[in-house]
Amino acid sequence: MLAERRHQLILRALRAGGPAAVTDLSGQLGVSPATIRRDLVKLEEDGLLTRVHGGAVVEEGDQPFAEVAEVRVNEKDAIAERAAAMIKDGESVLLDIGTTAYRLARQLHGRRLTVITSNLVVYEELADDEGIELVLLGGMVRREYRSLVGFLTEDNLRQLHADWLFLGTSGVRPGGQVMDTTVVEVPVKRAMIKAGEKVVLLADAAKFPGHGMAKVCGPEELDAVVTNEPVDAATRASFQEAGVEVVVVGKVQT
Repeated sequence: MLAERRHQLILRALRAGGPAAVTDLSGQLGVSPATIRRDLVKLEEDGLLTRVHGGAVVEEGDQPFAEVAEVRVNEKDAIAERAAAMIKDGESVLLDIGTTAYRLARQLHGRRLTVITSNLVVYEELADDEGIELVLLGGMVRREYRSLVGFLTEDNLRQLHADWLFLGTSGVRPGGQVMDTTVVEVPVKRAMIKAGEKVVLLADAAKFPGHGMAKVCGPEELDAVVTNEPVDAATRASFQEAGVEVVVVGKVQT
């Protein structure tokens, strides 16, 4: 298991169950206690948890968006740069909730575009760029995830159409199903898919194979996937069957 994936699982376990012992985390993740201790040191250095005797705890008030925003930044930037190259000036772009969409927004400065989003960090990034027509969807604010959700967001999306949707995910199953761990965000993502002419999934290598309790869509609703590493054989076959183009940064899988 990659270190970054272990870090995600450690933080998730601590948020779900409070303080956890090194031995418990070692058993859950199937790695040695020494590996867990090194992971806890790194996460504490990053300000994401506090080590206590025999284990660690996540302080209340930690922001999940802030946690994820600092993970795999180089990979996300490579994906974002490739995705930005798909967009032509004058087009409309719908950007999903999440950190990869935020990295894409950073690539759009100086372009002549319309950007539609419920991602508050995307809004903050592009608010002062006068070349971009910026549409902020309404809805209920989810402060910890820096996003807008709910029926107002979905109603707004029903009135809009975008040339592109760039969609994020918690993970992709081998059958090509796009999943999410945050159930309240799923209806918004589905409404975004209906509003987008072309749907592009942004997913770094850690998302294959993926996790998540709620299905957002199947592969047949995607036009392309942009990732930083070749996907596993089972998922690639599912994408091929559905006619989804898989764009690996630096090359294209067919």
